[in-house]
Amino acid sequence: MDGKRFLGLDIGTKRIGVSVSDILCIIAQPLDTVLRQPEANAIEKILELCSKYNISRIIAGLPKNMNGTLGPQAEDVKQFVNLLKEETEIEIFFEDERLTSKQAERSLTAQKKKPSKNKGLIDMASAAIILQIHLDKRR
Repeated sequence: MDGKRFLGLDIGTKRIGVSVSDILCIIAQPLDTVLRQPEANAIEKILELCSKYNISRIIAGLPKNMNGTLGPQAEDVKQFVNLLKEETEIEIFFEDERLTSKQAERSLTAQKKKPSKNKGLIDMASAAIILQIHLDKRR
């Protein structure tokens, strides 16, 4: 490891939840939310975070259907990731994100936070879960 971190993305239609790994790429933590529209601004903000945190890999959640197929949401995420790939040399990987939003809501509720009042919290927590799944698979 050379001090590079990984960035996790939970790409929604309105917001993108962002998470970052620690320097050892062991633990993911929520970082920020980025408005999805306009997409050029969202990509610029993500690339700024990549630069600030010395990111070497981006993990994007892929919203598969429960039967494992890809639906319209997954195609939308892939379209956004393709735009992002045009602007960066950083490797981008997909990670199955089924049920991460529900898991994030339960976690926030357990912390006495009100996810219903702040959807951005759910997006950031989901991004951290997506990234943590990827980090755990690597070990």
